[in-house]
Amino acid sequence: MSDDGATARVYALHAVVIALLVALNFILPEYHHGVLARVLVLAVFAMGYNLLFGYVGLLSLGHAMFFAAGLYGAGLPLYHLGWGVVPAFAGGVGAGFLVSLIVGLLALRTSGVAFMIVTMMFAQVFYLVTLYFGAWTRGDEGLVLQQQARQITLGTGTLDLTNPATRYLSAVALFAAALFATLAIVRSRHGRVLVAIRENEERAKMLGYDTFANKLAAVVTSGVICAAAGAAYALLFGYVGSTFASVQYSILPLLWVLLGGAATTLGPLLGTLFMYYVIDITSSYTSAYMLIVGAMLILLVLWFRKGVLGTLRDRWLGWLP
Repeated sequence: MSDDGATARVYALHAVVIALLVALNFILPEYHHGVLARVLVLAVFAMGYNLLFGYVGLLSLGHAMFFAAGLYGAGLPLYHLGWGVVPAFAGGVGAGFLVSLIVGLLALRTSGVAFMIVTMMFAQVFYLVTLYFGAWTRGDEGLVLQQQARQITLGTGTLDLTNPATRYLSAVALFAAALFATLAIVRSRHGRVLVAIRENEERAKMLGYDTFANKLAAVVTSGVICAAAGAAYALLFGYVGSTFASVQYSILPLLWVLLGGAATTLGPLLGTLFMYYVIDITSSYTSAYMLIVGAMLILLVLWFRKGVLGTLRDRWLGWLP
């Protein structure tokens, strides 16, 4: 197949996925309608993580910090300062940009296990800060954003983000924007350089590429995508809490990406969807649901060593991005 034909097939696949998600807005029952909206926002979080882990090969245990930066960057001004939805979302993305830039400049002085530990330490400091300033953040109890604060004024009408259909379609719009942005990045020259760094950083340096600058750009882009997911979560679901800054939320996107397929654009969605529903279904039957989830994850890893889409790409669908 020619390059133009493969490119057309790739973009057609992604367009079909978005069209299917839009169609589900009119089909899904109320409960699953809300669940899928949450999954889509968390899938954007996983996509940001995948950009750094899957395509650059940097294992981070601090991405909860970027998600929480967006969460608090949007939620605190909305709650305490009366900002509107659009400025609050921009504030969340801006907070993610600033935090990821600072962390990237410092953490990228290390590599391998040291990078993982440094990012985890930064994330733990961020988590403790959210607890220390409990008068503003209310710590683990969190803040509940009121319905009237989560409305966008449009001329003579309003766009209510608490409305189920509006919330779902907003989540789809965010997911579509992140998906096509990620697709454009990984298929660009910069994306190919990132893969080259993952495979052999020393050789990339010998070819004249500034690996530090490319890795820093990847960290910042990853942080901004995760922060956009955090800001959207605060605005769409009306809750901001320190739990989202804990180490658990740095491990979850790693699991989602490994399940769906690292270095695949649609893998984060598949992994997030699968794990979210497995936990949701098993927890309704037994309190030992994590044991069942763990067993299923082990079996999945044994049969799909590169994740579901990663394995499918290796065996049959080599054109998948």
